[in-house]
Amino acid sequence: MIFELRIYTMYPGKLENIKRRFEDKALAQFKKHNMIILDFWQDIKEEKIFYLMQHEDVETRNRDFDLFLNDPDWLEIKRVSELNGPIVEKVESYLMTRLPFSPAR
Repeated sequence: MIFELRIYTMYPGKLENIKRRFEDKALAQFKKHNMIILDFWQDIKEEKIFYLMQHEDVETRNRDFDLFLNDPDWLEIKRVSELNGPIVEKVESYLMTRLPFSPAR
C-alpha cells in the first residue's frame, strides 16, 4: 500500500473554482477509475489544496492516473472549468509509505 500527497497551488482568485471542480465533478471521475481519496485540506493562508490518496502500488497508481487523465469525460470537465482561464498553477505529488511507528498503523 502506498499513499500519495497531492498539493495544488491555484492561480490567484481560483481557489473556489478548484473546490467546485473537485466537489461537482472530479471526485466522481476518481471513483470511476477506482482511485481512493482519503482526505482533503485547504491551506489557511495560501490558495492551496492538499489531498491524500491511497493506491495499491506504484504501477496501479500510474495506470489509474493515466486512465483518468485521458478520459474524455475528464478532459471535457477540465476544459469547461477553465473557460475563464487556467485554475491550477502548480501540482506537487509525493508517493509515500507509512513508517512502522506511525500511530495510524
